[in-house]
Amino acid sequence: MAKTTGGFTLPGESGYEELTLQMAEKWGADVIRDSDGTELSPEIINAGYGIYSTICIIRDHNEWAKANPDKLQQTFLMTNPIVATDTSLTIDLMKDFFADQFRLNDSEESKEYWQVFDRTTNEEIKDWSYADGKVTINNITPFHKYTVNFLAWRIWEEISMYNHTTNNWDKEHLMQIDPRYPETQKFMLDWLKNWCETHPATTVVRFTSMFYNFVWIWGSNPRNQQLFSDWGSYDFTVSPLALKEFEKKYGYRITSEDFINKGNLHATHMTAPKSKIDWMEFVNDFVVDFGKQLVDLVHDYGKKAYVFYDDSWVGVEPWGKRFKDFGFDGLIKCVFNGFETRLCAGVDAVETHEIRLHPYLFPVGLGGAPTFMEGGNPTKEAQGYWKNVRRALLRDKIDRIGLGGYLSLTLPFPDFNDYIEKISDEFREIRELHTEGKPYVLKPRIAVLHFWGKLRSWTCSGHYHEHPEVDLINVNEALSGLPFDVEFISFEDVKAGKLENFDVVINAGKAGSAWSGGECWNDEKVVSTLTKWVYDGGVFIGVNEPSAVGGSDTYFKMAHVLGVDEDTGARICHGRYTFEPTNCACVQDKDSFKVNKGIYLIDADTVVAAEKDGVPVVARHAFGKGAGVYLASFTVNEKNTRMLMSLILKNTGEGMDQNYITDNLWCECAYYPSSKELVVINNSDAEQTTTIKTEFGDKTVTLGAFDTKILKL
Repeated sequence: MAKTTGGFTLPGESGYEELTLQMAEKWGADVIRDSDGTELSPEIINAGYGIYSTICIIRDHNEWAKANPDKLQQTFLMTNPIVATDTSLTIDLMKDFFADQFRLNDSEESKEYWQVFDRTTNEEIKDWSYADGKVTINNITPFHKYTVNFLAWRIWEEISMYNHTTNNWDKEHLMQIDPRYPETQKFMLDWLKNWCETHPATTVVRFTSMFYNFVWIWGSNPRNQQLFSDWGSYDFTVSPLALKEFEKKYGYRITSEDFINKGNLHATHMTAPKSKIDWMEFVNDFVVDFGKQLVDLVHDYGKKAYVFYDDSWVGVEPWGKRFKDFGFDGLIKCVFNGFETRLCAGVDAVETHEIRLHPYLFPVGLGGAPTFMEGGNPTKEAQGYWKNVRRALLRDKIDRIGLGGYLSLTLPFPDFNDYIEKISDEFREIRELHTEGKPYVLKPRIAVLHFWGKLRSWTCSGHYHEHPEVDLINVNEALSGLPFDVEFISFEDVKAGKLENFDVVINAGKAGSAWSGGECWNDEKVVSTLTKWVYDGGVFIGVNEPSAVGGSDTYFKMAHVLGVDEDTGARICHGRYTFEPTNCACVQDKDSFKVNKGIYLIDADTVVAAEKDGVPVVARHAFGKGAGVYLASFTVNEKNTRMLMSLILKNTGEGMDQNYITDNLWCECAYYPSSKELVVINNSDAEQTTTIKTEFGDKTVTLGAFDTKILKL
């Protein structure tokens, strides 16, 4: 790749001015930023680069927070279930929780929302009293289980808490303040006005999201310290004031149990009741309305406003209907892989889309393994992340890339700095191809069907490394670099007639999950509409337990289309069709499939393309002019990504023998018709040779490990 500049945000560091400016030139940076825990010196600020300044509007205000402790953010917590052995029971409310993160809110307005439950019967108990951090429950049934729902202040902002413990910081714990209160709003507006006036060199204010962090609850027992984490949860948005405002606006009272949900909370992988959907809308409206005031203030000072799509992002919802109302100039997303890259790139309400690459410049990574320290290999990590990100960059445009953390940590790793130089040049060339025109896509149009639809496009409530077992994350990652147009639709979209826009529908997930659809499949209009769509020529690809809900003659509501169903135990006396697998050549990694012993054929015409341990793991069933395709599971890798592509093309009557498809599964390509340029990438750690059919004749390319080549056709 040619040496180019621009589109790169460098993390600077006071005390390392020479290194900062040296790396800015080496990596072609046009912007220097500060990071959590670092500052920029005047020498860096005045060096002629654009300056991103990171602010987290709800933290770094400990003096004000200490003076206004009733304006801290809160959450509902539930004590661990305790079995009663007598007719009364006393429960220590904070016993199970990390004392540095939570402090009990035992104010009268808080206790109005506390609830006590007999979890054996799930009945609310009214006969209880409170004193000295403990609840005593009276007149109860021995050997039943009991819990208490209560409100607690959050006294250590969770991202600060993570960064603090990861880096062994010896500094004051940062608290988070709640902008729901008018007094907090005035403080924030005054603080931001002063900040803008005292930071004249800042060109972009990077909001570390807005107000409410994703949920991350830590416990007191070191054997289970992280009790709950969900990237898309709204549990950290509650307060007595918010609960009262919600009741006034929506006309009904929301309770602690609406959040606690028998201790399960409402993770994003679960379908949501009306109360959660209403609460999300309520929070989103507030975050947008007050957030816009802050963005407008930044604009008044001639600065741009970007938002970081992580950390305190809850209520921001970049794929939601109101995101454009903020008026943000840019969106920044930290990425480990392709689907997160597409998540950022696809948001059409901002001018600039920027991704923060990994590894983060910290001594250890998110998993606790060494990175920028003895025993670490940051170059290898960066190579692996870039391999995944790059294939998504070929499909959709990202405007900027960058890093975060402590630049000084790269000093013992010059090979890392050389590798970042290589991929920054690579990125800029790919970006320019998008500037000239969109890449060529193959004919089939893909819809991914789940409960959240467009709102949660390209995401499953976390990074891949947090939930690698979730089939849909793996499907999303495979799709992120494939040459198809992909959209995410809900069950309401199905009923609204949007299926006519697609050739393939993918439904992937465990029974009852938001990704499979849960009770949404009990709507006969959903089933009949999809059935007719397949009969008329559509392809329905189901993964794991697609359309599973039970309550009828089949466990999979789309079993008649898929040609397979799952026996959960009710059919142990029934016979099953025998089969001979065709051993389809497209299935090259049979060992990666998880076997579900309950899967059986419901139609003699169902073709088993692959089996494992005597159970179908890939099957196809013709249905009218269309087909149903079943996969027992999906784990992303090069072989399975090629399998998914093959299944899509062959079942839509296309096939793999067409232009702009590599004949080597370790390689992928993207063609840009406007500039007549073909990008070929090697996703393996070994040299690869591949041939691509084009309208200009066959092109054969040899690439080194993880290499990229651009051909002018």
